[in-house]
Amino acid sequence: VQLQASGGGGVQAGGSLRLSCASSGLVFTKYTLGWFRQAPGREREFVAGITWSTGITQYADSVKGRFTISKDNAKNTVYLQMNSLKPEDTAVYYCAAERTPFSVLTTPTRYASWGQGTQVTVSS
Repeated sequence: VQLQASGGGGVQAGGSLRLSCASSGLVFTKYTLGWFRQAPGREREFVAGITWSTGITQYADSVKGRFTISKDNAKNTVYLQMNSLKPEDTAVYYCAAERTPFSVLTTPTRYASWGQGTQVTVSS
């Protein structure tokens, strides 16, 4: 299973970015999709997740009200809209998928499929 994450880049504090995650070999219908991030020297942490079939979403407290996860069924793509970015949002962002349709998984080890990561750098 291949997941491709894209959309990262450099932005000033207060700016916005939209990350995308698509699959070349996976139909997301019965999956939960998650976005995680990992900053240098830190563990990978949950950012946001969505269940594909029911659209249930969940966010880390640190991004609530600023980030929005969404999906496009036709494009089989999940997005992470990131607004009001802060320097502490700087990290490599990863998308992940796991075949479980009913609840968002927040633990990285619960996910079997991962994208390659995309760097987000927020300057002050």
